[in-house]
Amino acid sequence: MKKFYLFVFSFFFYLTSFAQLTPFEISKGQKTTTYSECISFYKQLDANHEEVKMLTYGLTDVGKPLNLVVLSKSKIFDPKILRQQNKAILLINNGIHPGEPEGIDASMILARDLVKSKSLPDNLIICIIPIYNIDGALNRGSFSRANQNGPEAYGFRGNAQNLDLNRDFIKTDSKNSYVFQQIFNQWNPDVFVDTHVSNGADYQYVMTLIETQKDKLNPILSQFMTQNLVPNLYEKMKKSGFEMTPYVDHIYETPDSGIVGFLETPRFATGYATLHNTIGFITETHMLKPFAQREAATASFLNIIIDEVSSKAKLIIATRKKANEQVAKQNLFPLTWVLNKDSAKMIDFKGFEGKHKPSEISNQSRLYYDEKEPFTKKIPQLNKFEPGIEVNKPLAYVLPQAWDKAIRLLKLNNVKLQQLKHDTTLNVEMYYLEDYKTSPRPYEGHYLHSNVKLKKVLTAVNFYAGDFVIFTNQTTNRYIVETLEPQATDSYFAWNFFDGILGQKEHFSAYVFEDLAADLLKKDPNLRKSLNEAILSDDKLKNGQAQLNWVYQHSPYFEKTYLRYPVARLITPTKLNLK
Repeated sequence: MKKFYLFVFSFFFYLTSFAQLTPFEISKGQKTTTYSECISFYKQLDANHEEVKMLTYGLTDVGKPLNLVVLSKSKIFDPKILRQQNKAILLINNGIHPGEPEGIDASMILARDLVKSKSLPDNLIICIIPIYNIDGALNRGSFSRANQNGPEAYGFRGNAQNLDLNRDFIKTDSKNSYVFQQIFNQWNPDVFVDTHVSNGADYQYVMTLIETQKDKLNPILSQFMTQNLVPNLYEKMKKSGFEMTPYVDHIYETPDSGIVGFLETPRFATGYATLHNTIGFITETHMLKPFAQREAATASFLNIIIDEVSSKAKLIIATRKKANEQVAKQNLFPLTWVLNKDSAKMIDFKGFEGKHKPSEISNQSRLYYDEKEPFTKKIPQLNKFEPGIEVNKPLAYVLPQAWDKAIRLLKLNNVKLQQLKHDTTLNVEMYYLEDYKTSPRPYEGHYLHSNVKLKKVLTAVNFYAGDFVIFTNQTTNRYIVETLEPQATDSYFAWNFFDGILGQKEHFSAYVFEDLAADLLKKDPNLRKSLNEAILSDDKLKNGQAQLNWVYQHSPYFEKTYLRYPVARLITPTKLNLK
């Protein structure tokens, strides 16, 4: 490995002896570029090469614009024209966690060397986000990643709002996420790569890999990815000197107990990409390996993925087209996923023996990995996920215009929305929340909802001119369903978009309602019978106030919108007057 790295490093210097060098190269692998150095580098590359264009998008939370560097051999930089020309598109995202910067440096060298050597593929457009979390990159230091082996200084994980941007792809609390989604949906990449560094166990590999969870990905794309793409990535990375293993999330204390596949829900980068039928990869180099090795491994992967996507461009484009057509017609959608714990397969793993010794801090037993005792052994890998909750899509969702953030994000993600021309009463299926759990502590600025239990009610609801109708015959169906169905793991409801419905707005004065409730029970024997049955089955109703509240909740006076999820499901074909 060391010999290979020295060769790679020498090759870079030979190749770039007459070109602009990066801070990584000048420092011989000790430093990562700063934000200003990175942007200046790409500006110069843009100025010197017609095949490079650095585009500027909207502002991030720190007030600086997000950039996209596009490498196009044809010197065309319009995504619509490029799609018409049947070009495949690869999007590389760097610095979502700026303390994990090797992708930033590797992409700079990659872009320069591709254009300098005239090696850009004809059929592939390479898009690079130089640094996504600009905010964190500017918050530079040397101590925030205590377990990481270099570089000398680096950025911070949180952005200007102290958000982890790799949890922000659905809730979109940051401007960074909003602008990223503009880029993603404008360019509609076929393959997406997000570059990272892992924490956790010690082992022999420099690089581990997360690919889009195969069971969550559209079956047509999943088959292509697992059979035509992933095996080649592993084989070629091994030949390059950087043998990979799947991302190491171990079952018990050490990896030899087995590892579990990463379930990337839509809050994560590759989980978000999955909603758009984009094959995603997260490169996770190992924190304890020297920074220069980690950069070299990332560079190898990026070169290999470019070769793979270019060589299979027509097949990838055709496969995605079939997947999109299938999703537009798909009826049943999984909302949650469950790990099958009986589906382990054995894989080869190169690790270090995990041992214990007394802690010098507490004198209690502590774990350490003995790098003098490497091993290669078979370990179990659990990587089969099965649908938990599933739902049949409606013909359309009806979303009142009041819920502006949801509407803006749906539009941002290329969802086609139409509006009612006139005030209209529709017979629709509405959800009522019978139960849900809310996290006791905030997670990324939200108190997440989960374990949602629903009651479906067919009812007539008044909608108004300008309210939105979202038909589910679209290639964006997965984004539509997994955000608008409240039981989905990362639905808009889970992220508190609709919390206004959780509060009761009207109530009663007990001393007045007592007489009215008594009259209701006299006039409606079935209501009295239901109350008596409820008292027998629920100890909480032994209390007189609780009984009075029960009558109120089952009376015409109780507000129909309390705990009613605001997004309607249109089940039966209905003639609508739309604009």
